[in-house]
Amino acid sequence: MGKRVRRSGHTATIIPGARFDCRVTGQSYMYSYLLLVSWSTLSSSHPPSVVFDQRQAPSQLLICTTCFFFDCCLEIFFRLIFLSCSSKPLHSPAVILHKNSSTAYHTSLAPAFSPKPNMIISPEMIKTAPTASTSVAPIPTVVPTPPQVIAAGDAGNRTLWVVVVIMAISSLAFYGMAFRVPVQKRLFHIITAFITTFAFLSYFAMATGDGTSFASYTKTEHHKKVPSMDVEVKREIYWARYVDWSITTPLLLLDLALLAGLSGANILVAIVADVIMVLTGLFAAFGQGKASQKWGWYAWGCIAYLVVVYQLAIGGRETVARKDSKTKAFYASIAGYTLILWTMYPIIWGLSEGGHVINVDSEIIAYAVLDVLAKPVFGFWLLFTHDSMASTSPSLEGFWAHGFGEQGTLRVGDDTED
Repeated sequence: MGKRVRRSGHTATIIPGARFDCRVTGQSYMYSYLLLVSWSTLSSSHPPSVVFDQRQAPSQLLICTTCFFFDCCLEIFFRLIFLSCSSKPLHSPAVILHKNSSTAYHTSLAPAFSPKPNMIISPEMIKTAPTASTSVAPIPTVVPTPPQVIAAGDAGNRTLWVVVVIMAISSLAFYGMAFRVPVQKRLFHIITAFITTFAFLSYFAMATGDGTSFASYTKTEHHKKVPSMDVEVKREIYWARYVDWSITTPLLLLDLALLAGLSGANILVAIVADVIMVLTGLFAAFGQGKASQKWGWYAWGCIAYLVVVYQLAIGGRETVARKDSKTKAFYASIAGYTLILWTMYPIIWGLSEGGHVINVDSEIIAYAVLDVLAKPVFGFWLLFTHDSMASTSPSLEGFWAHGFGEQGTLRVGDDTED
């Protein structure tokens, strides 16, 4: 068990493995009494304690007893410090500071410096210790972006002004053509001139920015390294265009209905269905709800458009069949031309305000081409053919040409008694 050492006639037994440990701070503070006997003869890897035999000198026994007592006092002292310091800690994300103490517990030290539980660490050790590394890459910070604004550019604005000029020139030309014919035959001229006049006002409002607004919707942006996020988008909507359509398209239908000779009931149904088609498109463009609501309005507009197609294709063909061959051929050509152009409008709407596939400039250019073909070109074709075909030119007398005559006026107090 032990190893005996002789010094100045006294013998001591060295017991390997015996030690006094102070585990208060996580470090082993060794107090070995081997210094009193022989430190050089230590063969064990652990600090030993010493046990003297009965022949130990009284002075050496006193020194040993004093060291043992001092060791016990130190142990009690450190335990009291630990209990008082750990009672009310002040927490922080990386360091736990103790009230009334200059020590701290660091919670993110590198593996090279791994403190044991309840270990008191000096602030100098915290400063010099490297920070711990983690195998998880930091997640990039996602900063919410401001709303995106989609508005017309230079190409769209130039297109609007070009259409303003075209509509203005066409209106002047139609009014001039109206004054060249008798008032009884001006019905088509006046209606067609009104169509391009309202279109001119609408495009002028859009070109100057007075007929526009913004509709908001939300789209989801997908990223590779960060979660997907919703972005608010504000798209420019030209509400003046819908005002134009609600006035000009019924007038266009009136031109075709008068050419075919439709009854008043059929004309009313066609015009009401046309207004419903335009209004549902407006509601869908400014809708703030879900996508299903927008496309629901779009579906109602398509149904209303089918009613218009039925009145022109079925009802109009049956009515015009009673007229001469030139009138039938002309109606078939101009009505088919109009329906083809009108079919393109819901397609453009689905790609622009509906599906947000094309930008505002492309939307403006597409609608501008359709409007020019459906209004000025349609008007010139109708009026030139109307003037060359006497059978298609109705003559309106009575109130249209002369107003109220004497037979139609109301006279009060002129009755005489016989």
